[in-house]
Amino acid sequence: MAWRANLSRNLKELRFLFSPTSAESSATRAFIEKNYRDLKTHNPKLPILIREATSIEPQLWARYDLGVERGIRLEGLTEEQISKALGDLVKVGASLKS
Repeated sequence: MAWRANLSRNLKELRFLFSPTSAESSATRAFIEKNYRDLKTHNPKLPILIREATSIEPQLWARYDLGVERGIRLEGLTEEQISKALGDLVKVGASLKS
């Protein structure tokens, strides 16, 4: 997963929004618990924001240059699918630069 090291090259900010207790957010919580350290190690200056709120559906938002943002709903996705979605957002950032 070489895209993990390219997060800070293609993104300005990464945000995870999810519920701390709901079943719909369980895969998102698990993904963050398992992958946050690795993502932050490879991208120490990239802001990775984790926002917990009750009664919110899990979402992933990426902010690119010039304030462009893209979001993905994570409800019903597995940890592997969340990883793929994040990789896709990194690819979008690379395509916006070219």
